[in-house]
Amino acid sequence: MARTSVPCPNCKTPITVDLIRLFDTNTNPDAKQILLSGQANYYQCPNCRSQGFYPTPIVYHDPEKELLLSYFPPELGAPVNEQERVIGPLIKKAVDDLPPEKRKAYIFSPRTMLTKELLYETILEADGITPEMLKAQQEQLAFIQRLLMSSPEALPDLLAKDDERVTEEFFILLSRLVQTSLAAGDQQGAQALAALQSAALEHSTVGKKIAQDSAEAQELMNKLQEMSKEGITREKLLDLTIESAESKVKLTMLVSAVHGGMDYQFFQMLTDKIEQAQGDEKAKLETLRDTILQLTDEIDKAQKILYAEAKDMVESLLEAENLSEATQTALPSFTQATLEVLNDEFMKAQEAGDEERVKKIVTVLTIFRSANESSVYLELIDILMQTPDEATRDQVLEEAHEGLDDGFFQVMGSLINQVEQSGEQAELLEKLREVNSAAQKFVMRKNFESAKNEA
Repeated sequence: MARTSVPCPNCKTPITVDLIRLFDTNTNPDAKQILLSGQANYYQCPNCRSQGFYPTPIVYHDPEKELLLSYFPPELGAPVNEQERVIGPLIKKAVDDLPPEKRKAYIFSPRTMLTKELLYETILEADGITPEMLKAQQEQLAFIQRLLMSSPEALPDLLAKDDERVTEEFFILLSRLVQTSLAAGDQQGAQALAALQSAALEHSTVGKKIAQDSAEAQELMNKLQEMSKEGITREKLLDLTIESAESKVKLTMLVSAVHGGMDYQFFQMLTDKIEQAQGDEKAKLETLRDTILQLTDEIDKAQKILYAEAKDMVESLLEAENLSEATQTALPSFTQATLEVLNDEFMKAQEAGDEERVKKIVTVLTIFRSANESSVYLELIDILMQTPDEATRDQVLEEAHEGLDDGFFQVMGSLINQVEQSGEQAELLEKLREVNSAAQKFVMRKNFESAKNEA
């Protein structure tokens, strides 16, 4: 992404736009999401107030789907030779970044998309998404865009008026847009989308149901946490299960969280209660037992599928020519099942004396743990960057004191280096340096106080 000064398509006033011309899932797993979100290359002119997708040439590359697509906006009116001059280097970069073993015939015949809509349709068609499904999503995107342009005061009425359009898919799309905005570094856009999400949860039928489900789930988790302090026994688990029977959300979450504890003895205790009950109470307990058995079976099947998928991914990683690069690319797809597979395979490799495989698995786990630690540091840095004044920043530093270690300052130094080398975003660089200096002074003061107390 590069901040570029370009003329407004409408009034020709110079504006600054974050332009992305190459969307390559080979080097950025989020590239497809960023492009399809509609947020990429988005502009707003402060002079004439026009806004939308800034017309710029695009190359899209997805080696897994064997897609190499180019799009040159017709409104630019460029002759074919000029189009090739601009598109050619983008295609060359995509191919050069692809490992030789992954270069297949499709890279020699990139496909030209005559319209932006055809570009999107071709990408989505490879994922099994039909034009009808795409049209529905585009309508949802237009609806979301209209809501974003409205004032916070008008949102409740607008959401109530179009209540039937605020579906579960609406919230899923909103969440994806938030993630995409964050991935693209658009904090302002992410905040606006999150504010809309909050309003929709409060002022729509589906939103209220989601909020209620979330509250019920949180209530159950709080009870489980309280129980775990004294130890979760089968008797307590059975009482909580019966108490949660009327809520599908609570029961599903409970079975998901502790279905390992719902063993033969647990079901025997439930059966004893059923035999002692009568009438409606007996029927409710029998229904509860059948529901738990069904949920347990579904969870077991889902876990087996997840484990199998994770095992395939781990095997693919361990066979990669460049293990570190492949792991970095796959990190967004890591799940708990991935870690379980890695741990299982580590134990098997150790028992078999396969030192090479052990070494590879350790490399993958090290990269994963390092990335996790970095994300924690990045989250803390982001919070510090958002603090409105020194007093608030000092409070955050106080609360995060234990996290201000060598790793934190390494990540901070790396960020400052990256921004310095880009030669852009002077304000961001100044803010990063300010936060870094404040954090270092804080740690020095803490160390001095600690040494003084020990003396």
